Amino acid sequence: MTDEQELLNRWRLVLGKYSADKLPFLMGENGYADTLHYMDMEEALDFLYSREYSEEQDIREEDRAGGKDASRLTVPSWLQKIKKLFPKQTVEVMERHALEKYNMTELLTDPEVLQKLEPNRDLLKTILTLKHMMKGRVLEMAKEIVRKVADELTKKMEQELKRSFFGKLDRTSSSPVKSARNLDMKKTIRQNLKNYDTEEQRLVLKQVYFHSRMKRYNSWRVILCVDESGSMLDSVIHSAVMAGIFAKLPMLDVKLVIFDTNVVDLSGYVEDPVETLMSVQLGGGTNIAGALTYCETLIDFPYRTMVVLVSDLYEGGGYQNLYRASKGIIESGAKLIALTALDMAANPCYDRQAAAKLASLGAHVGAMTPEELAEWIGKII
Repeated sequence: MTDEQELLNRWRLVLGKYSADKLPFLMGENGYADTLHYMDMEEALDFLYSREYSEEQDIREEDRAGGKDASRLTVPSWLQKIKKLFPKQTVEVMERHALEKYNMTELLTDPEVLQKLEPNRDLLKTILTLKHMMKGRVLEMAKEIVRKVADELTKKMEQELKRSFFGKLDRTSSSPVKSARNLDMKKTIRQNLKNYDTEEQRLVLKQVYFHSRMKRYNSWRVILCVDESGSMLDSVIHSAVMAGIFAKLPMLDVKLVIFDTNVVDLSGYVEDPVETLMSVQLGGGTNIAGALTYCETLIDFPYRTMVVLVSDLYEGGGYQNLYRASKGIIESGAKLIALTALDMAANPCYDRQAAAKLASLGAHVGAMTPEELAEWIGKII
């Protein structure tokens, strides 16, 4: 197929089947096989984007009269088809459009469909938004997707965070010895209770925990206080992953608190980003002052404590309460950092007046990437 023929066929895909009379698909060197390939692509695109033309989002019904066409696509067969026809990047865009633009929630409520979706950060965000609609097998499958994406994020971030934290890595040091002598039985049982097999009546150990042989002398307590409102979703994801990474460092004692109008202490799950993320309830109001007041109760040694507030600072509980709680933490001797964004882009949207006031009280205020936060904590230590 010549470049000109290829270009015309691509234009036909852009214009859609309604341009068939004026611009039919052109055959290439492979003859009718090329035309069939483009017809398959058009059918896959039409299944999704024909929804633009109808409030009922099903214009396909009125176009396919008489039953003369091939069998209609279903969501599972559509997913299978687009993965064969299009590059991975295009597939991810189409999946995102299906979920966000056309509200095809069956992508996340049908087990057959869900297992065909490509695990990625956008899918993770959609799952966290729609997980209240899931139950049973679908919910378990969604958790596995969350785990895959969280593990991938952890692998990407962990090396850079440690490098930022420690400077050049010391590759001669060894990790704590994992032996029966060091087995942390209580923590192993507690963290694996969610994996109990009711049919076999046995505990499935997906992860085993060990005591560190090194005592934590002069450790710092880092309290991550994370706003779970919908606008903070990227920051919530990175906060959960960072908390898990920080929890592995022997000089840090990590606490994790999420909040909207209520406060939830997830410190018991800090090493498991999946449990943290699946506990998030996006949306609702925001009471930053209430969350900081709770965090203040977690401060034992103020001069070795950092409270990291991740929020857009739009306070629903009264700004004076927010400033009062912040001032209490700062005057105790603890360090307060207010992050208006915590993700790879660090592009914040926040209440600038509140940020300026917190800075005047002595808080460190800004938007950071995870690496920048690790470097900031490392400098303080």
